Amino acid sequence: MPAARCPLAPVYPADPTPPIPETLAYSFTLPAALASPAMARAATREVLKAHGLGDMLDPALQAVGELAAVACQFTESEDFYLTLRYRFSTLRLIAYDSHPRHTHPSLATACDTRRRAALRLLACVCRACEGTWGFGEAREPGGGTRMWATLPRESAVAYGTG
Repeated sequence: MPAARCPLAPVYPADPTPPIPETLAYSFTLPAALASPAMARAATREVLKAHGLGDMLDPALQAVGELAAVACQFTESEDFYLTLRYRFSTLRLIAYDSHPRHTHPSLATACDTRRRAALRLLACVCRACEGTWGFGEAREPGGGTRMWATLPRESAVAYGTG
């Protein structure tokens, strides 16, 4: 005798659409802890493989690790937010931390200089992949700082082979 099914329970398709690059859209809230860059890299590795983007692993994992490490370093809260998106043949990585943008010009310059130095490896990875990177005021409620990196697939696949 088959098990009774709750009439209010949703029915999910038996064969959902398999993940493809164009459906990659994930967001994570991670603790501001020493282990978080490794957790971010591990999650990114599995997400990219599941979506058929394993050929981008090397630069993506380096970029995610750098974004997560700097977010942990700068955030003033107990966690930070990381998003992974793939659109128009480009992987977009964004980290949000709670460190507010300074209004005093010399404090803003000093803080930006420190953050830019901390993101030096990210800048090298993005340059090698013909991508972009940067940081600025978060566009989310609560403020803070938004850091990002874009990695075009075609050049990211060639990363490290030259």
